[in-house]
Amino acid sequence: MKKLYYSIGEVSDITEVEAHVLRYWETVFNELNPKKNKAGNRIYKEEDIETVLKLKELIQEKKYSTEGAQQVLENEGLEEDKKIPVSVKKDLKEIRLFLNKLLEKL
Repeated sequence: MKKLYYSIGEVSDITEVEAHVLRYWETVFNELNPKKNKAGNRIYKEEDIETVLKLKELIQEKKYSTEGAQQVLENEGLEEDKKIPVSVKKDLKEIRLFLNKLLEKL
């Protein structure tokens, strides 16, 4: 059964990556940034688990350095940006300009 949130222990069990490694990866990779609950415990979403599995593949299986893994993740992000149609990018830029102007007025 899928859950909305997972604890660091559950993520560690699911991904077979130790909790201290997960905490370290949070400090190195911006893509891995689980929220914390009111008690201060990390709460991971499905997307976070997918990121952990991708990092595990890059670092532990393909033997990338942390810097190399960062570059791969950044390049994948750039590839995703290329998939966005130009018309949508233009509309988003216009919306951003409008929101920035609105923010200045406030």
